[in-house]
Amino acid sequence: MLCNMNRRRFLQATAATGLAALQGIVSAWAAEPLKIGFVYVGPIGDYGWTHGHDLGRKAVEAHFGNKVKTTYVESVAEGPDAERVMRQLAQQGHGLIFTTSFGYMEQTLRVARQFPKLKFEHATGYKTAANVSAYNARFYEGRAVVGHIAGKLTRTGKIGYVASVPIPEVVMGINATALAARKVRPDAEVRVVWVHTWFDPAREADAARALIDQGVDIMTQHTDSPAPLQVAESRGILGFGVASDMKTYAPRAQLSAILDLWGDYYIGRVQAVLDGTWKSQSIWYGFKDKMLAMAPYGEAVPEALRQEADAIVAGTINGSYHAFTGPIKNHKGEIVVQDGAHMSDEDLLKMNWYVEGVTA
Repeated sequence: MLCNMNRRRFLQATAATGLAALQGIVSAWAAEPLKIGFVYVGPIGDYGWTHGHDLGRKAVEAHFGNKVKTTYVESVAEGPDAERVMRQLAQQGHGLIFTTSFGYMEQTLRVARQFPKLKFEHATGYKTAANVSAYNARFYEGRAVVGHIAGKLTRTGKIGYVASVPIPEVVMGINATALAARKVRPDAEVRVVWVHTWFDPAREADAARALIDQGVDIMTQHTDSPAPLQVAESRGILGFGVASDMKTYAPRAQLSAILDLWGDYYIGRVQAVLDGTWKSQSIWYGFKDKMLAMAPYGEAVPEALRQEADAIVAGTINGSYHAFTGPIKNHKGEIVVQDGAHMSDEDLLKMNWYVEGVTA
């Protein structure tokens, strides 16, 4: 009898120990952090596009703490190398992967098909899948503010634009700048030099110098480094930062900068994965959704002009202002948007023509 009692107690103790161990394993598994990968087209030290995305990654880490573990791979060229990097991140157990350049679109879709249980988020693209979302910012809204300030401050009437890759997003920004500038200075001209890359400080600087040699006295850009603004500073003209605040590199020249704010979006999408509520979507956010903002104005922007610029931001948010409101003429002088009408998102997203006043 005593032997049987001891045996029962031994079995009960063993069962209890096994249950506790199993619970420990389950708890450890439940506490496993969500691994999140980021693929960057430039270095995190570009102080432009990639720097802005990396600030978003850091916001995710600060918000979720040990619930997440992030990894980034920087300076990944658009093309086969990007697909290799994405596949490696997927194989390493990253449950959510952000691919942060337009040229990563097809590679993201291909890797996503190979890993259907993982979630992918592609920046600035237009294609989605069951496990691929697309997200973009309405950069043209900030370009309208830039164009207005440039049109008011230019003495020569010539505004420089260092452009990256000829896709609708970039053409849209050039046109928004020109339209806003010509509303306040009808003879304003936006001169464009294409560098055909997102990040190449030397080429960006050469393009900026070439524009200044043509008489440009305000510098704008859609490239990722502060090089054009640094050239503006060294040559004694004014300009604008892009994607991040670049004032550190051009404290006298920078009039403002368009700030890309990815943190809130990244936090929301990570939370959706953790909650099990993530679904594929395609969004295009701007000032209203706080994905864009303007950096503090430089000393060269007078108070009255600051108020005008702020009014454009406020009007964009409340819907009373739209950067592409007619009448709009194309570079041939033909009316393409009637007076009072504004361009649809569909037409903006396939823009492949210049407005009047653009020289490229």
